[in-house]
Amino acid sequence: MGSLKGKVAIVTGAGQGVGQGIALALAGEGASVAVLGRTMAKLETTCDLLRERGAEAEAFLCEVSDTEAVRAVVTEVVSRFGGVDILVNNAYAGSYGPLLSMSDADFQKGFLTAPFAAFAFMTACHPHMKRRGGGNIVNLVSSAMVRWDPATYGAYAAAKQALRSLTRTAAAEWGADGIRANSIAPHALSPGLKRWMEAKPAEAEEFCRQIPLGYVGDCEQDIGQAVVALVGPGMRYLTGATLPLDGGQAYFG
Repeated sequence: MGSLKGKVAIVTGAGQGVGQGIALALAGEGASVAVLGRTMAKLETTCDLLRERGAEAEAFLCEVSDTEAVRAVVTEVVSRFGGVDILVNNAYAGSYGPLLSMSDADFQKGFLTAPFAAFAFMTACHPHMKRRGGGNIVNLVSSAMVRWDPATYGAYAAAKQALRSLTRTAAAEWGADGIRANSIAPHALSPGLKRWMEAKPAEAEEFCRQIPLGYVGDCEQDIGQAVVALVGPGMRYLTGATLPLDGGQAYFG
């Protein structure tokens, strides 16, 4: 089959959009996939698509903001599949808007579902990855972190910057265990972005003009396939990095 045959992946927020695209790409290379999210119907749809490609797939209900429940979910995955080799922290639910419009709870929400949730998954997966001789962690961050004008994106950018820093630290501390940790910052045609582009075509056209490659990435072909490459053997010496998958729009420096 593919380069990931025999590997087990956990993908959070895999019921639609970028998470689903990553799950499809991993399955296409032979990985078994634990499909995590909040809506069982969406998770089962993703699982059906993965099984059509001949992959093992199982749906697991998971609210990532409930960090106390994460370890039990990872244990369930390991019991079902025998281990875990790849962790993709994609799920995110946060707040947007001017800083002065936010309550403490609004601001904290993104941290709970980004660095706090990722930390819970990463530490829960670590012993299982180490036992199998190593593994790969991919955390989704954002080009909002490096926008010249982050107005209205402040809470989002702060949470994602914290996640980026966490990823770098895991790469430094866990490299000796054979575990690589990297971040990706994608632009992708998720359901939400697609709705916005259809509702505001003039603004969408201007947005695409700001992307050197001229289009918003496909969830599977542009984002998922990049993740496949990132966790594959060809990238075995890359860790602690942030990979922009945005057609060249952002400048990370």
